[in-house]
Amino acid sequence: MQQDKPDVVAAIDLGSNSFHMIVARLDETGTLKVLDRLRESVRLGGGLTKKGKIDKKTRKRALDCLERFGQRISDLPRGSVRVVGTNTLRVAKNSRAFVQKAEHMLGHEIEIISGQEEARIIFLGVAHGRATRNGKRLVVDIGGGSTELIVGEGAISEIRESLHIGCVSASRDYFEDDKITEKRMEKAEMAARLTIYPHAHEFHKSDWQEAVGCSGTIKAIRNIAQAEGWCDSGLTLDALYEMRAAIIKQGDIRSLNLAEMKEDRKPVLPGGLAVLIAVFEALNISHMRVSDLALREGLLYDLVGRINREDVRDATVDSALQRWSIDKSHAEAVAATALQLYSQVADKWKLNTERENMLRWAALLHEIGLQVAHSSFQKHGAYILANADLPGFSRPEQELLATLVLNHRKKFRFDTFLDLVETAQTAGSRLCVILRLAALLHRGRPSESGPDVGIEVDGMEIKLSFPEGWLDDHPLTNVDLKREKGYLKQADYRLVYQKA
Repeated sequence: MQQDKPDVVAAIDLGSNSFHMIVARLDETGTLKVLDRLRESVRLGGGLTKKGKIDKKTRKRALDCLERFGQRISDLPRGSVRVVGTNTLRVAKNSRAFVQKAEHMLGHEIEIISGQEEARIIFLGVAHGRATRNGKRLVVDIGGGSTELIVGEGAISEIRESLHIGCVSASRDYFEDDKITEKRMEKAEMAARLTIYPHAHEFHKSDWQEAVGCSGTIKAIRNIAQAEGWCDSGLTLDALYEMRAAIIKQGDIRSLNLAEMKEDRKPVLPGGLAVLIAVFEALNISHMRVSDLALREGLLYDLVGRINREDVRDATVDSALQRWSIDKSHAEAVAATALQLYSQVADKWKLNTERENMLRWAALLHEIGLQVAHSSFQKHGAYILANADLPGFSRPEQELLATLVLNHRKKFRFDTFLDLVETAQTAGSRLCVILRLAALLHRGRPSESGPDVGIEVDGMEIKLSFPEGWLDDHPLTNVDLKREKGYLKQADYRLVYQKA
């Protein structure tokens, strides 16, 4: 059943420096009108211990913030809110425990996205802003723990890199005791340049006509530079050098006194400035325009695309079908049977529309590993899906896809589903049962469509019914089903099948 389109949508960006939320009204034409913006400086990245965990004080500060955010979106239905975590939640060893508590506070699922996916969404947000012109552009976003560099045209990004350096991490590494010296600035800039240079050739200036910066660090530096009179519009390298000289002269983060300087920006300004100078120098940028739109706005537009059934993930799967030379007709036949089975058990197994999409994509891609080797191709396919750049898919989604493909044939590794985020564990194993049965029914690559199979479920019990005479006419499938009973039994599922 098609769900009504939501009137109000929201996006939340759990960044390494700040948490941002934007709430907007979606009208019938698909236009977004911003209703509310919230921002809190949480400095999640600054709370990472030497052991790679978010410390208790920072976790509490972050969860308190999300509890307030949750009150604003408590009445918004599932599918109308997207919440993403970026670099710190990608790398923190205790991010899963934090995410579970945070989801409880928000009442909505959190997606941990890869750096490549973060870059794609940032570019999408910038593309909808007024600070962009026609032609190819370079977009730079300096976050708390990572810096994204993207080149593309229109709303389509072509080159995406996420570098492990940001305003929080650079400030923590080189200005931890709040002292700012020329030597420390040089070290911070050199570290940033060393991170950027291996990728600089990809972003050579001949490939783009303008540079656009976005997000808090660059906007704050732009505001200060213009208020101090160091540049008139956007940002220039000379203006950055002027700011560099000024903060070195003042010498201490706590006593920084610059026009338009916000108090919560002081602790991360030196690191952010060092990274931005390195970006300008490494990529030969002379002037940068600044966009007010970035990741959270990109999230909203990406969400609207999903609501309007213009999901970039569909395009990603179509591209993978071609790139990996997957037998499309066979993949579509398996997907059709999987969805036919799904429709009969979705309510009983409490599977929502998003789970249906994941099942369809997994069915279309279940043979992606055949291009590596026929033997154990499900393992090769799982590796590809877990590690490939799949625009539109979050990390948990890629992990679920990979786990479904890994388990679609032969041994059912039930423990692999326990490695998924908690909300995907039970649903994932149930989707896998459906995928296994659909793949089994098409294992011989029959020219005709699959049988009209009836399926009923009761917890861990699955009952199949086949048209009269079909199993007699397909003895190999009958043998496969007997074998499948054993595989499913190992995962505590009980398969029963009979003639209709």
